[in-house]
Amino acid sequence: MKLGTIRWKILSITGLAVASHLSSSSLPAAASSGGQGAYLSELWSQARARGIPRKLFDEAFANFEISPKIMKLTTSQPETLSTTQDYIEARVGARRIETGQIKVREWSTTLASIEKTYGVPAEVVVAIWGIETNYGGYVGGNNVVHALATLAHEGYRDAYFRNELMTALEILRDGHVTPNQMVGSWAGAMGQTQFMPSSFVSFAVDFQGDGRADIWNSVQDALASTANYLRKNGWRHGEAWGYEVKLPPDFDYAKAWSVKRQTLREWQKLGVLRADGKRFPRPGDPARFFLPAGGSGPAFLLLRNFEVIKRYNNSDSYALSVAHLSDRLGAGQPFVASWPSGVLPLSSAERKELQGLLAQLGYYDGEVDGRIGAETRSAIVRFQQQKNMRADAFPTKRLLQLLRARSQNASLTE
Repeated sequence: MKLGTIRWKILSITGLAVASHLSSSSLPAAASSGGQGAYLSELWSQARARGIPRKLFDEAFANFEISPKIMKLTTSQPETLSTTQDYIEARVGARRIETGQIKVREWSTTLASIEKTYGVPAEVVVAIWGIETNYGGYVGGNNVVHALATLAHEGYRDAYFRNELMTALEILRDGHVTPNQMVGSWAGAMGQTQFMPSSFVSFAVDFQGDGRADIWNSVQDALASTANYLRKNGWRHGEAWGYEVKLPPDFDYAKAWSVKRQTLREWQKLGVLRADGKRFPRPGDPARFFLPAGGSGPAFLLLRNFEVIKRYNNSDSYALSVAHLSDRLGAGQPFVASWPSGVLPLSSAERKELQGLLAQLGYYDGEVDGRIGAETRSAIVRFQQQKNMRADAFPTKRLLQLLRARSQNASLTE
């Protein structure tokens, strides 16, 4: 990523106009180095327009410096290649379950009140708390204002992070937390709930009743804010997140993947049953099919509350981790089906290669974009059927190797 040489020149011109009425002594100490001073002057102009007091601005930016560490994290994050199994097992271990059960008992009165107010079960709220910050054990070690200012300055989603920065200053202005306590992740996710500043404004609540929504230091506020987040994003009281299911031997995977959502009753007609042998309590609820490890691993039907959990983090693996941990904090058991061994996920480049090979061999005529949708899965099924494989439409490295070999053989026979 470029470090903004052109941007420095722009700021050195526009920033001087903004700073013309300010002496260098009125800026935070870190601003004494030319270009950075111009940047802080620019930020002060925006902050002043949003009602931020000068004294608070100076306090928030005390000792501010552009952080190479933050920028390195934006460019050196490795592509996630862990399986859903790896993801869940790293987050839903015995210790986290045991600690979560203790937390449910410890905060039972507060959680009962939260559930009555927001309609979200205690176990779901505590599960998010556990996965986000290990029950408040680690909320991040970065100064949120400084991290957001670094990201905005270096042009990393500039408009988004600049707005988050100004919102963070407004949160400080309103007295919810002090500048030195506003800590979070490198990207600005804050407190025990890991809310971005804009999410804080939309969802954080003062459940403790002391005039501040303190998601850093107040467990009551943090848990209630999480419940409020879920409720406002559509949580349906009394409904489950979904079910682990058992599939019949002749299950039509291609059809299942092509159905976006249908009722549990309709899935049942296709031979899909709950893995624990119980009945679906609400057979009219719509659900989608989810097969995170192929036909030899656990299968799930996911309900609308699962999608609400995904609003917290748009990842099926994340939402399944929260859902499973919430079950284990109650009376739920481990998954019935075992995870298969040796299943390795494809990288983005490999997914594109897979689509390209399917297209080259005449199985696929869609876009080569690395997104494994219904059309790609149908193509995979046709190839698997021709190879007498389990036609589960699941993309694996073994499948990619077979496609490469088939493509190479086709080229040799031309």
